[in-house]
Amino acid sequence: MSKERVLVTGAAGLVGNAVARALLARGDEVIAIDRFPGEVEGVRVIACDLNDIHQLHAATGPGLTAIVHCGAFSGPMVARDNPYAMVQVNVVGTANVLEIARIYESRRFVFCSSTSAYGHTRGDPVQEDSCMEPESLYGASKVASEQMISAYSKQYGVDGVSLRLSWVYGPRRTTDCVIRDMLTNAFAGRLTKLGFGADFYRQFIHVDDASVAVLKALDVPELPRRTYNVTGGTRVTLQEVGNMVKLLYPAAEIELANGPDPVDEFQDAFDISAAQRDLGYVPRVGLAEGIQEYARWLMATRKD
Repeated sequence: MSKERVLVTGAAGLVGNAVARALLARGDEVIAIDRFPGEVEGVRVIACDLNDIHQLHAATGPGLTAIVHCGAFSGPMVARDNPYAMVQVNVVGTANVLEIARIYESRRFVFCSSTSAYGHTRGDPVQEDSCMEPESLYGASKVASEQMISAYSKQYGVDGVSLRLSWVYGPRRTTDCVIRDMLTNAFAGRLTKLGFGADFYRQFIHVDDASVAVLKALDVPELPRRTYNVTGGTRVTLQEVGNMVKLLYPAAEIELANGPDPVDEFQDAFDISAAQRDLGYVPRVGLAEGIQEYARWLMATRKD
């Protein structure tokens, strides 16, 4: 593909930064924006608030060929006590970035949605056209954003797609993450004890696989559908995750009780065959391998 001029929102965050680095590595021009500016892993990130449409116009302008929208509160555990902010950032922010895509006629708009949009699910495997009944405002914000993207496609011709990412983990994840907690506790000789999770399933995706999926959605010539499930291809209990950590650190103490995570949904396995068929996405980083890589990064960056 010829060199593109791509806006990446949330470029200081986990997935956004990985996408920005991948785009730069292949020679694209990247406009990387975030609330937290600076040099982030070799990416020059400029300050821009998604709710400031004037800042967005100043940062972009004509010639913007594509947008990758990762900027948002990153999970149901964030801003739980500030629902107004969740709506402003995740919903109004998406509307503002869609306007940039419409006005500057970007050829593709890729949105990082979440499997939290489904809420609790039944049906194995769970396909994209399953009913969306989010349990959190975060999940609802993703549904609202997806619907706006679909409407912008139908009404204004903005070629948008939403990738429903499962729990993203790996190097540079610093927000709430059970894998990180188990690993850092193991390093420090601390007990990891949870009152739930031994029989509770979760579906993870390594940040590198998430980034690859985003780039494939950005590059594919045609989009047969507007939404895709994107996971790491595994569904494991938190006890199984703990067992993987213990294989790396046999002295790790991990005690989990049975029962669901009180702030997460029960979800059957997600069907990723549509992403495989239409985008050419195949997860490459196995969970055990990814946990080992995450452990190396955490060790290299620990400060205690």
